[in-house]
Amino acid sequence: MQDKIVVITGASMGIGAALARQLGQQRAIPVVVARSRMELDAVAAEAHPLALAIVADVTQRADVQRVVAETLARFGRIDAWVNNVGRGISRPVLQLTDDDIDAMMAVNVKSALYGMQAVMPHFQERGVGHIINVSSMLGRIPFASVRSAYSASKAFLNSLTINLRMDLRTDYPHIHVSTVYPGVVATEFGLRALGGGHDSRQFPGAATPEEIADAIVGCLLRPRADVYTRPGQHAQVAAYFAAEDVATVEAGFGGPPVGKPRG
Repeated sequence: MQDKIVVITGASMGIGAALARQLGQQRAIPVVVARSRMELDAVAAEAHPLALAIVADVTQRADVQRVVAETLARFGRIDAWVNNVGRGISRPVLQLTDDDIDAMMAVNVKSALYGMQAVMPHFQERGVGHIINVSSMLGRIPFASVRSAYSASKAFLNSLTINLRMDLRTDYPHIHVSTVYPGVVATEFGLRALGGGHDSRQFPGAATPEEIADAIVGCLLRPRADVYTRPGQHAQVAAYFAAEDVATVEAGFGGPPVGKPRG
């Protein structure tokens, strides 16, 4: 990992910040991207003396293209790109609005799409590179109906990731495309969800951001298509889709969300 240039979006806190610090420990050089200058500068200072902090809104295609340009201007190459931006929502299906769907698509899907499209010409020119999209177990098994649009957006991201990997497989075998599937992580994700939510840090057994970052570093060191961040998650997914009627599995996910519908 020494001197590898790794771009991380959503890097001002949580998983992204933890990943930047771990990459620095591995002697890689992180490029941290988010909207907040103060937090980004602090993460960069902690991670590596050469770390680059770029303030950008990755839901805007032009900003993402600027991140690629500034990184190449500073370092001359990009070795890996981690799409880590994400936001939750607390709305069951029948309460979703157009704005809710648009927000989930912009943050959880378009930001990653822009990253993949912006960095890919550079990877193709070099014939090597690695894209890692941070998804969620909810994109595989939608076991929390209050996260309906979030789950759907992550499933969308999963499909885009798979299709890109297949498109590159023959002509660019050394460009890797991976998906990481965290479960509940002890960050401010729940509190920052649209519509509010429970504090994810209070869930028993929630993974630490460092645990997820460690899984991402492992994927960078040993590229593979899918990365489940805890033992048993892959088996859980396999059992869900192997069921003759998945509704029998869904019956164990719990009742409907508590709350008043919006009028």
